[in-house]
Amino acid sequence: MKSFMYVRAHSVDEATAAHAGRPTSRYLGGGTNLVDLMKLGVEHPETLIDVSRLPLDTVEELHDGSVRVGAAVRNSDLAAHPLVRDRYPVLAQALLSGASGQLRNVATTGGNLLQRTRCPYFQDLGKPCNKREPGTGCAARDGVHRDHAVLGHSPLCIATHPSDMAVALAALDAQVELQGTRGSRTLPAAEFHRLPGDRPEQDTEIVHGELITGVVLPAATAGVPSAYRKARDRASYAFALASVAVVLDIDDAVVRKVRIAFGGLAHRPWRARRAEEELLGDAPTDEAFLRAVDAELAAAEPLPENAFKVPLARNIAVDVLRRLAASRTAS
Repeated sequence: MKSFMYVRAHSVDEATAAHAGRPTSRYLGGGTNLVDLMKLGVEHPETLIDVSRLPLDTVEELHDGSVRVGAAVRNSDLAAHPLVRDRYPVLAQALLSGASGQLRNVATTGGNLLQRTRCPYFQDLGKPCNKREPGTGCAARDGVHRDHAVLGHSPLCIATHPSDMAVALAALDAQVELQGTRGSRTLPAAEFHRLPGDRPEQDTEIVHGELITGVVLPAATAGVPSAYRKARDRASYAFALASVAVVLDIDDAVVRKVRIAFGGLAHRPWRARRAEEELLGDAPTDEAFLRAVDAELAAAEPLPENAFKVPLARNIAVDVLRRLAASRTAS
């Protein structure tokens, strides 16, 4: 039994001050990932700062037409919210494809963004893992790596980020709001998570002590046709082998706006900017979709057991683009 301190924060300022003053502290929201890792011995915080009761649990429309989602909003509530279902269907679909209904009832927006990899070597204290213990090695490289990264990985880590929600947020150009003892700031959702590089233990760009207070869904992508597709080993309660979030606007038979993000392929949601550049201003044809997605996936460096992810990601991305284009033409 490992003891730890428990602090129930009554304000954001109180939470960030408590966190910043304790190097091994962790924020506790829904706890659906953190508590599991504590039980496994992967996470061993000296202090848990409970932020679940802070007034960060609302979804509200802002004056400019954007939508702000509090960090404590539950995944189930967010997926069912009329503003999200109507204006950002890609986000509702991504949320509903994640975990189980019971977990979505507990998991929070902020916690979803901060969940850690489900790599089995990260969770096994008997195996070397640079993400868990920097400098020990990456057991997955020469081990079972079927589920691991094909884009953006490094010699130190080939883990993937497990969130479905984060992939949709990256495609929507969402902004993540942070507050710490030195003030507040925002980060684009597509840049919130890091590639492993030489510091795989650092998942995000958060500075110690900062708290996610909310996510802003921009007005610019509100109401634009969008969709999420996830390929996995079973229909429920499984992480993505590959997934894609697409926002696609077509006018006068030309692609006027396109946002594409892949999940299950990298250490973070992979924003497909090369594919977007290829498609912008082009006709929405199957040939154009194939050419753009292939240009993006040309950077893939699959390992022996996960080369299948490249054609899998290609096929689901092209299919989602094709279906969105067809629905736009039909309307």
